[in-house]
Amino acid sequence: MAVVPETTPDAGSSASRYRRFREHPYVVGLLNIGAEMLPKGLYARALLIIITPIVVLEGVIAFAFMERHWQAVTRRLSEATARDIAALIEVYEDLPKSDGPQKIIDLARDRLNLAMEVLPNGDLPPPGPKPFFRLLDRALSNELRKHVQLPFWINTVGDQNVEIRVKLDDAILRFVATRSQTYASNSHIFLLWMVGSSVILLTVAILFLRNQIRPILRLADAADAFGKGRGIPEDFRPRGAREVRQAALAFLQMRDRIKQHVEQRTTMLAGVSHDLRTVLTRFKLELALLDDTPETRALSSDVDEMQHMLEDYLAFAKGDGGEEAKPTNLKELLEEIVDDASIYACTIDLKIRKSKGDIILPLKRQALKRAIMNLVTNAARFGDRIIIRVAPEGRWVRIEVDDDGPGIPEEERENVFRPFYRLDHARNQDEGNSGLGLVIARDIAKSHGGEVALGESSMGGLRAIISLPK
Repeated sequence: MAVVPETTPDAGSSASRYRRFREHPYVVGLLNIGAEMLPKGLYARALLIIITPIVVLEGVIAFAFMERHWQAVTRRLSEATARDIAALIEVYEDLPKSDGPQKIIDLARDRLNLAMEVLPNGDLPPPGPKPFFRLLDRALSNELRKHVQLPFWINTVGDQNVEIRVKLDDAILRFVATRSQTYASNSHIFLLWMVGSSVILLTVAILFLRNQIRPILRLADAADAFGKGRGIPEDFRPRGAREVRQAALAFLQMRDRIKQHVEQRTTMLAGVSHDLRTVLTRFKLELALLDDTPETRALSSDVDEMQHMLEDYLAFAKGDGGEEAKPTNLKELLEEIVDDASIYACTIDLKIRKSKGDIILPLKRQALKRAIMNLVTNAARFGDRIIIRVAPEGRWVRIEVDDDGPGIPEEERENVFRPFYRLDHARNQDEGNSGLGLVIARDIAKSHGGEVALGESSMGGLRAIISLPK
């Protein structure tokens, strides 16, 4: 059996040349610039998809009309004018000089609608500036060369008339014709028709697209509100095209499944929490009945630590507990957190940037309080001073919790958001730390559509930043 050797594309083939062309840095740069200039929204892109073929089609029609219709009509009109001028020149040359040129001038005016004038012999004017649109100039010059066959000079720049001068042996004949005699001057009608039809088509397209895009925008708003833990609008219903209605229906079904899952998990965790707390309460009662010895005190400390870790585990598994977002005064919530954190042996300052009014956000109040309290508790465990700053920034509100503790190395700041992750350095030597405080805080922030990030404090410690959408 013959083995066919594997072939590689020829370096000079069209595919190779096209590949090298696409990979050229200049071409790549142009493609990137074009991609950045394109609209990002679906509405604008859909309009562009409709507008581009319309503009191209109108341009092709205009080009074909101008090149064929206008050129043909203008050539015929210019040919007729050139024939009339040639006939007048022939009559003028055959006319006896004793009769004078007045008879032929009257003939040109009355029968041919041409203003004719006999000028003294001399040189023709120098060529004037050519018009930008040279269809008439080119057509009339060609016809005069064909029919007159004498030196001539034309001026087609005027808006109303066209001037033609023909040099004879003993004189110069000057002819003035109206522009409509030599040129199809109905371009404004075509332009008005083209612009009018384009406006009508674009208006219909805009109205149609607006009705088609509106259900998609409402679906996006509903999904965004649900992702931030807010209720979707009550009037939200699957509307629009079939595919959009299917997507909206799938979203509603997904929302119902998630809510059902959260409710079931919350109910289960409530039962587990109740049973475990009952056992821990019995431990505490039994320890209270025993004598106060170092062993009982150590056992009581272990029970307290177990209860604290149990609360963290349940809070992590429970999440926001299905709490509904309601308008909340952020300043009042933070003042309440500062009061609750006064039990810690550290100084806590609250600084809120001045704004026009109170900062009111749709929040799951208890969940967000737990998240910020986790950050404050973490800062109080390792620092002596805590500063809480609040600053609105555009469509976001930024909450910073700074401490003067040992901080967290930059390479470890993402790892601490992993469940049960514990650092080995002094920041995390507390045995009671379950490794879930920051994880719970980030989950709660994300349920509001926000985020939690870590940085370096202005006091040299850790800075925890919660960003919440307005």
